[in-house]
Amino acid sequence: MGKLIVIDHPLIQHKLTLIRDKNTGSKDFREIVKEMSMLIGYEITRDLPLQEVEVETPLCVTKSKSLSGKKLGIIPILRAGLGMVDGVLQLIPAAKVGHVGLYRDPVTLEPVEYYCKLPTDVEERDLIVLDPMLATGGSAMAAIKFLKDKGASNIKLACIIASPEGIKVVQDHHEDVDIYVASVDEKLDENAYIVPGLGDAGDRLFGTK
Repeated sequence: MGKLIVIDHPLIQHKLTLIRDKNTGSKDFREIVKEMSMLIGYEITRDLPLQEVEVETPLCVTKSKSLSGKKLGIIPILRAGLGMVDGVLQLIPAAKVGHVGLYRDPVTLEPVEYYCKLPTDVEERDLIVLDPMLATGGSAMAAIKFLKDKGASNIKLACIIASPEGIKVVQDHHEDVDIYVASVDEKLDENAYIVPGLGDAGDRLFGTK
């Protein structure tokens, strides 16, 4: 079973409070989501492999550690996942970025795919799927399945807020995927919004309704 990692770092929890506030405008919301994504990225990349290299300091030659060159990919689920990309790229600027476009059918609540553009070597990369809100879990489940169908085998899911229902859906369908979140909230309401949540992340990122 994939791990559920709830990141309780004080800075992340403080910033989470700010984006929950309905009075936080789009500009501040975007900036805080970017900051949170970078902090979450620290936890996701904690186990990246290292290799020993030789480096010359101003004083002498010494041995030190360097990333071993593992190929990484960042896959935001459109559109809200876009708000998390820049924060993660600040940590791993060499990562390739793919996009998966999914929307939730307002009647069936099922995910519908409308766009996909991935790195050509997606099967060789460790992938981080980004989506601020893990609500029903349908979009994340579908996106991960699509990546696996394309040959990907090492996938992690990064969210800011998740519902217990959404976590269960992803774990039931993709038990090999670790899920990183800043908060597991109480439940979904009758419209499949996370409670207490923060509303619609996409609308708040981009100033739409």
